[in-house]
Amino acid sequence: MVKYVLKRIALMFFVFFVILTMCFVLVKLLPQTDPVQFGKDMNLIKMRREALGYNKPILVQYGIFLKRSLLGNDWGISEALYRGQDVWQVFVSKMPATLMVNLYSLIFSVPLGLFLGIYSALKKNKWQDYVISTLIMLFISVPSYVYALLVQYLLCFKLKLFPLQMNSGTDYFTWSMFLSVVPAVLSLGFGSIASLARYTRAELSEVLTSDFMLLARTKGLTRAQATVRHALRNSMVPVFPMILGEFIGILSGSLIIEKLFGVPGIGQLYVNSITSLDYNFFMLLSAFYTLIGLAAGIVVDISYGFIDPRIRMGER
Repeated sequence: MVKYVLKRIALMFFVFFVILTMCFVLVKLLPQTDPVQFGKDMNLIKMRREALGYNKPILVQYGIFLKRSLLGNDWGISEALYRGQDVWQVFVSKMPATLMVNLYSLIFSVPLGLFLGIYSALKKNKWQDYVISTLIMLFISVPSYVYALLVQYLLCFKLKLFPLQMNSGTDYFTWSMFLSVVPAVLSLGFGSIASLARYTRAELSEVLTSDFMLLARTKGLTRAQATVRHALRNSMVPVFPMILGEFIGILSGSLIIEKLFGVPGIGQLYVNSITSLDYNFFMLLSAFYTLIGLAAGIVVDISYGFIDPRIRMGER
C-alpha cells in the first residue's frame, strides 16, 4: 500500500510538471502587452518582467519561473485585473468566497442525494423510483449553467426571493450574505444531488439483492435492520470516495456559476484572467486547478483501501 501511494504521488507531480510546462510554453507564445499601456505602473511592471527574465531565452525564463513560483511562492504581479498587486495575495483573498459557496453546496447536496438514492432503491420499480430516476436523469443531462439561469429567472427575478448577485464585502456569516449565495448554492447542488443519488441507488439496489442479505433476513433481522446494518455499509464503499472527492473539490469552485452570480471567488478570477490576458493569474490558477484535480483523484483511489479492507491497492 505504501509503495502504491508513493508511486501515485510521484506520478501526480510528474503530470503536474508536464501540464505546468505546457501552460508556460503556450503563454509565452502569446503576444505580451506593451508596458507603455500601463501608465504610472509601467516602471514597476518592467522591473518585474526583467526579474522574471522576459528578455532571456525561454528555457532560462522557465527556470526562473519554477524557482520563484514553486520554491519562492512569487507568482508575479497582476498586469491587467489588479494592476501592480501581488498575484498570490489576491488569490488568497478570493479563496474564502469560493470555500463558502462550495461548502454550503455540499452541506445541501450530500444528505439530500444520499436520501433520494436510498429511498429510490428501497422503492425499486415503484412509482416513487420512476419519478426520482427520471428527475435524476434530467438533472444529470442538463448543464449547471442552465440551472443557474432558471434559478435566477424564477427565484430571483420573478419571485424576488433572493438577490440576483452575491453581496459584496467579506461579511460571510451574516444572514443577508447567506441569502445572496443561496441561488449559487442551489445551482451547484442540483448536479451533485443527481449524481450522488444515481450512484447510491445503483449500489444499494445491487446489495439488496445479494445472497448475504437473504441470509441476514433468515437469521431473524427485519428488513430495516438488515438494510441499515449490512446493505448500507456495503453500498457506501464506492459512494463514500465520491463524497470525499467532492469535499476536496470545494477548493476549486465553479467557473461558470461564480461568474453568473457574481461570486468574488477564484472561479470568476480564472475566467477574468483569461479574458483580460493576465498571464500571471492564469499560470497560478492553472497550477492550482491542476494540483487540486490530481490530489482529489489520488485521495479517492487511496480511500478505497481504507474503507474496504478487502481492497489492496497495487497488489497483483
